[in-house]
Amino acid sequence: MFLKQYYLGCLAHASYLLADEASRTAVVVDPQRDIQQYLDDAAKLGVHIRYVFLTHFHADFVAGHLELRDRCGAEIRLGAHAKAEYSFVPMKDGDTILLPGMRLEVLETPGHTIESISILVFDLAKSAARPYAVLTGDTLFIGDVGRPDLRASIGWSAQELGGYLYDSLHNKLMKLPDETLVYPAHGAGSLCGKNISSDTVSSLGQQKRFNYALQPMSREDFIRLVSVDQPDAPAYFTYDALLNTRERSTLDASLKQVLKPIELPDLLAMNLSETQILDVRDAADYAKGHMTGSINIGLAGQYATWAGTLLDTTRPIVIIAEPGREEEAALRLGRIGFDHVEGYLNGGMAALADRPDLIQTTERISVPMLTEDLASSNPPVIIDVRSPQEWKDGHIPGSRNIPLSQLKQRLQEFPTDRRVAVHCAGGYRSSIAASMLYRNGITDVMELAGGITAWEAANLPVEKPGV
Repeated sequence: MFLKQYYLGCLAHASYLLADEASRTAVVVDPQRDIQQYLDDAAKLGVHIRYVFLTHFHADFVAGHLELRDRCGAEIRLGAHAKAEYSFVPMKDGDTILLPGMRLEVLETPGHTIESISILVFDLAKSAARPYAVLTGDTLFIGDVGRPDLRASIGWSAQELGGYLYDSLHNKLMKLPDETLVYPAHGAGSLCGKNISSDTVSSLGQQKRFNYALQPMSREDFIRLVSVDQPDAPAYFTYDALLNTRERSTLDASLKQVLKPIELPDLLAMNLSETQILDVRDAADYAKGHMTGSINIGLAGQYATWAGTLLDTTRPIVIIAEPGREEEAALRLGRIGFDHVEGYLNGGMAALADRPDLIQTTERISVPMLTEDLASSNPPVIIDVRSPQEWKDGHIPGSRNIPLSQLKQRLQEFPTDRRVAVHCAGGYRSSIAASMLYRNGITDVMELAGGITAWEAANLPVEKPGV
């Protein structure tokens, strides 16, 4: 038996390839939409991908089950409670795939979603009775469990799913042997939990000892604990979860449509009030000069997550990138199902060389410059766009917390009679925020270079509520 984990850092997503060499059969679990790595590894192993499992309908990315079905004829397997437009084999408790060296057995583990399953992996060369590993999807993470509040929009309350989650953990997963390896679908940085570890594998015994959600408590206390203090769920989560149930175009077909150059006159002829101009360059380059009205979400950070959080799924996108990086930008949007890309500006920012009237800059200030401004007779308002928990852990005295994920809904809270200084941890999110403020008519904005990290490095005070 062969098991390989693939970890996609920008989406904190883990997927898996399991192979049985004797039967030359491979199974892929929770694949990302760009599937070439699975095909390449299967070819190296001399196996054929015959099955593809989704542990549930993921909300934070579009899975590659249709791509694997169309490329290599893989049969799609889903939980017994799943409903989808495409053909699949429903899997209920105890259903198995038996191969000469490997057995996969399904556990129905609802809670994060109603159709969630976990997959027991038996390495038959070691033991036919005790599982080697369990692929837990978003039911059990390392250090956390899946949040139960993401299906409210389609009829399931967090309390209902929280109760199912408690039962799935206590009646099924926690009864497995302590040495069973736990392989989840996400790691630290995912918005599918609130305390996910940076580790991507652990033993069940370790999780029983150290995972806060697996400690002894009543069902009611568990539901209350896992339902509070969850990070904001982006609007695209519902969009992606539904997209994973639908028959849709594959990523390759989509990229053929969206990877087309657009000349500047053609871009200007578009309805720019409706077109989302997405500049994917680094924050420092964006600040030096960018197209008026563009939004900066750099490829260097959690690009797809923030694009999904802040961009509209119904309005066209035009990409501005460094030449040669357009495909990466479109591909990473495709991973979350954002196929509504019209193309990219041919030549990138060089296309605007003769049009200075179309170019803006963002004022970036250093910590000494900000402290000087704060001591003036007309100090700026400091807006901290980090998460509420980051703000509670320490913030610049007098700052206001408007998380980037809430910025569009809270624009009215930004003052129009004073300058605004925005910051985050290091500069990635504050550049996004500044670009969005400019686009929405709030232009007396400056951005703190280096964020609160630079502030603390200068040994300046921070406030911590309750300390």
